[in-house]
Amino acid sequence: MKRAPAMRSRPASRLARAALVLGVLTTLRTALAAPPPAFVVLLEHAVGTPGRAQPYLDELLAVVSEQNHWPKASGRYFAERAPALTFIRDEKPAFGILSLGAFLALRSSLSLSVIGEVVAPKTGGGQYFLVSTQAGTADACKGQRVTTTFGADPKFVDQVVAGGSFRLSEFKLIEARRPLEPLKQVLRGEAACALIDDAQLDALQHIEDGARLAPVWRSAELPGMAVVAFPRANPSVVQSFKQSLGGLCAQAKQACSSVGIEELRPSTEARYRALLDAYSKSAP
Repeated sequence: MKRAPAMRSRPASRLARAALVLGVLTTLRTALAAPPPAFVVLLEHAVGTPGRAQPYLDELLAVVSEQNHWPKASGRYFAERAPALTFIRDEKPAFGILSLGAFLALRSSLSLSVIGEVVAPKTGGGQYFLVSTQAGTADACKGQRVTTTFGADPKFVDQVVAGGSFRLSEFKLIEARRPLEPLKQVLRGEAACALIDDAQLDALQHIEDGARLAPVWRSAELPGMAVVAFPRANPSVVQSFKQSLGGLCAQAKQACSSVGIEELRPSTEARYRALLDAYSKSAP
């Protein structure tokens, strides 16, 4: 007697196929339902206003979305830390671009991971200077009236910018509000020295009598703004975004150049490790 060939139960086969289809549909539904990643940009002490910068950020994020095959990503630009922190608390962004002082201050409390760096010399913060019309050294500024827009962040200035050369408490500090104000105050004789960054130094050529101001001290060159991921960001989305950074400005030339960005590139925490260590040290 011939034995009939063994066959898989048709009901079992149908159930297996149904389970596979259900799994695929569930995955697709989850992906489609997930909101596009939100971004926060915090650039402190910048020239210009958030209102002027926001359209360029929107243009940049449109390219980011296209490169990463996301729905339209959203983001907000801030020039001050307090409203940026409110946005982070309420909107829960996945990614951020933070100026150096803000990154160092917030990295631990927000559990931020470095995924990239912004190369943007014209935005400032890459190097700092003491300038004067009369003083010849940083020591000559000590005990004198020194004006700066960076006085609200003494920990960053003392432990990262100054690198042991001085402390803000050694000056009779004048806290300026507008980027060009420190330069003009020294030129008018209202202060002996000004602590400025590279963007402010570059602006000297556009100020009357700006040539009278000369650097008497300069900091080490510092890394650019940090591109960071928040803990809530999906790891695969983070990896995709990080890999796309290198080609972003090639696709968004106008948006990048309009806000002074020359390049975005992938990076890691190692790029900022020395500064993180200096920032975390107890003040002497």
